[in-house]
Amino acid sequence: MKPFNYHQPTEIRFGRGRLKEIPASVSRLGGRCLLVTVPDSPEFGGLFGKVKGMLAEARIPLAHFAGVVPNPTTDVVTAGSRMARNFKADVILGLGGGSSMDTAKAIAVEATHPGTAWDYLFFREKQPTAKTLPVVAVTTTSGTGSHVTQVAVVTNPSEKNKSALSHSLLYPRTSIVDPDLMLTVPARVTSATGFDVFAHAFESYLNPGGSPYTDMMALEAIAIVSKFLPAAVKNGRNPEARERMAWADTLAGLCIANSGVTLPHGIGMAIGGLYPHISHGEALAVVYPAILRYSYRAAPAKFAAVGRIMDKRLAAETGLKAAEKSCAAIERFIRRIGLGLKLRELQVPKEELAALALQSLVLPDYRNHPKIATLDEVTKILGESH
Repeated sequence: MKPFNYHQPTEIRFGRGRLKEIPASVSRLGGRCLLVTVPDSPEFGGLFGKVKGMLAEARIPLAHFAGVVPNPTTDVVTAGSRMARNFKADVILGLGGGSSMDTAKAIAVEATHPGTAWDYLFFREKQPTAKTLPVVAVTTTSGTGSHVTQVAVVTNPSEKNKSALSHSLLYPRTSIVDPDLMLTVPARVTSATGFDVFAHAFESYLNPGGSPYTDMMALEAIAIVSKFLPAAVKNGRNPEARERMAWADTLAGLCIANSGVTLPHGIGMAIGGLYPHISHGEALAVVYPAILRYSYRAAPAKFAAVGRIMDKRLAAETGLKAAEKSCAAIERFIRRIGLGLKLRELQVPKEELAALALQSLVLPDYRNHPKIATLDEVTKILGESH
């Protein structure tokens, strides 16, 4: 076995009904809480008010920043950070999907450091310090894995660029995963976030930075997604499907926290930065078929293993043939969950593909892919996806 490291400092509180543990989780870390969410809407069924009521009952002073948007921007983080400083918050509670949790992490940095969160991206010389506020994450989707990672993804609209902070201080101190919170997530969001779970697990499995530990979790997550994501899309109130997807999301998040993602996420991040109306899961799904066909020969054993999970009929196939057929199996799965899209359908102009290709190679994710893509190859992948 190859040597490897594995690190996970987040306390994970998993299970139905765990929402009630928010006050205890917050009070252990601070006395003044900034709650970070998207604007309230009927689909949340009064969740935000319920959480604020629980904190009030526990006599925890609270401010509520409800300005999170999909693909959260630097302006949003700055507004939340200003509220955190004015309120003198000493703990941040991120409640929602990946956008809310990522915003909470970025606020935890910007509220306590000079400049903005954008000054502390993973490749900058300046990095977060021990002044970073502790974060409690409560996820309401099964998608991003942000509740167990050290990453906060942020978009800078002025640069049309989507990048990330990544530091061990950004791991949430406590993560509450209550599948009951996911029963009202719309089908479209379930599909997109659920496919992100698959992508995290699959890319972690392909990543040379993976280990026997992350490989084990990645394959388990893929098997769960393959079986239960279609069920959750079909009936969002299926408690077993929601519980299993919440577990798969957590497993896949643990994987990317320790191994990382590859080429699809580099391209997906570029799409999100240039076209913020496209959700992250959609951005991944739209390029996955072309990337699979481009990649399978470089890692045939791993592609074959995933293919046999996605399509039991491949059990009898061996070697490169199984790897090749895995591409079709995954593409069928993408269509089955309603994400069989093309870039043109997502309003990406063909004449902008060259600029998108350039932006796709800004993040280092592509270097961890089994086959390292050139600019021409990425351009071809985008052309096939259009």
